[in-house]
Amino acid sequence: MIHRDLYLQKLINKKDNGVVKVITGIRRCGKSYLLFNIYHQYLNSIGISDDHIIELALDDDQNIRYRNPLELGEYIRSLIVDKEKMYYVFIDEIQKVADIPNPYLPDSNEKIGFVDVILGLMKIKNVDLYVTGSNSKMLSSDILTEFRGKGDEVRIHPLSYKEFYDAYGNDKRNAWRDYFTFGGMPFIMSQKTVSDKSAYLTSLFDKIYLDDIMNRNNITKDKGVLDDLLDIISSSVGSLTNPIKIQKTFESEKRTRITDDTIARYLDYFADAFLITKARRYDVKGRKYIASPFKYYFSDIGLRNARLGFRQQEENHIMENIIYNELIIRGVNVDVGIVNTYAKDESGKSNRVQREIDFVANSGSNRVYIQSAFAIPDENKRIQETASLNAMTDSFKKVVVVKDNITPWHDERGILYIGIEDFLLDDNAINL
Repeated sequence: MIHRDLYLQKLINKKDNGVVKVITGIRRCGKSYLLFNIYHQYLNSIGISDDHIIELALDDDQNIRYRNPLELGEYIRSLIVDKEKMYYVFIDEIQKVADIPNPYLPDSNEKIGFVDVILGLMKIKNVDLYVTGSNSKMLSSDILTEFRGKGDEVRIHPLSYKEFYDAYGNDKRNAWRDYFTFGGMPFIMSQKTVSDKSAYLTSLFDKIYLDDIMNRNNITKDKGVLDDLLDIISSSVGSLTNPIKIQKTFESEKRTRITDDTIARYLDYFADAFLITKARRYDVKGRKYIASPFKYYFSDIGLRNARLGFRQQEENHIMENIIYNELIIRGVNVDVGIVNTYAKDESGKSNRVQREIDFVANSGSNRVYIQSAFAIPDENKRIQETASLNAMTDSFKKVVVVKDNITPWHDERGILYIGIEDFLLDDNAINL
């Protein structure tokens, strides 16, 4: 069993709290396994019998009829026969429930969907309800309003490096190499060969993600554009970009005309499906966000690598993506930082210089500035990598993460230098 203790504890903390637990995340990241295996076993361990745990996977073809909201509600209620004891109801991939016209109001435009089913089931006093979904739109402001404050999101991610490392086996020597190549989709752990792992990740795009995105957003003819856009974003992980810049790339490299509005919309679709995350830039000293450009990171680095046929293995960009994901998993808010400073040129003239801090990580009133440096072979490189951190005059912690396995140390300005595996394997390594 792959342990997902972070998410299990979140579910335990929210058990019987009177609201629906909405478990979100990219498809195949382990949402169903968390509910149907890990959490199910936990409930059994505290005395909840199987006949009081109702499970329904809506992506199973045997359950297609329950994608009708009326059928779904009726079926769940038929299994609740004990009026005294609590039932734990798990509905997997709830977004597959269709919106249908209200059969009782045939002359109106009213529709019934999964929100109506959830609200109805929540009125049953001895039901604790859990649903999973693979699209962030199911938690849009409109739907949350309809939940009337009774929805509680638990976001699931692909395996963190620590989860991957703990499940890797006794010989850990190749754990980092395999993780930065194939990522942390849980099924990867059961694949033995390089070709099997590669084929699995490629099939996720071909058979699941793109089809889901096209079907959900009623895209009928732009699959080639979506493919190209994914390739462009994959190639530019960790680089500043925006829809206008990507539009120019389409025109120059793909010989394709597409508007920047369409590109922006398609990028939003990728983000809604949890494939990518957009990181905004934050002017630390000016205390304001910069409208554009942005950085995009993949929710799983293995998916990014598979998208490029495992050809562009720039470990510095991959490491940056992994650090970003780790910070998100730890529940902190992450921005790309910029700081404006002044430096003298060769003539002695003072010029304004904009420097980048890879990540500004905020947790409550605490903040940490993090630089992903990959390697610092000499003093000149160290000065270059820490210039943006040294430009900060506040008292928040500053960290440089390198690829090498080093003993953590602090320089004369208090900056912490730490190896990537130490950072990833110890949640308290930087005290966020």
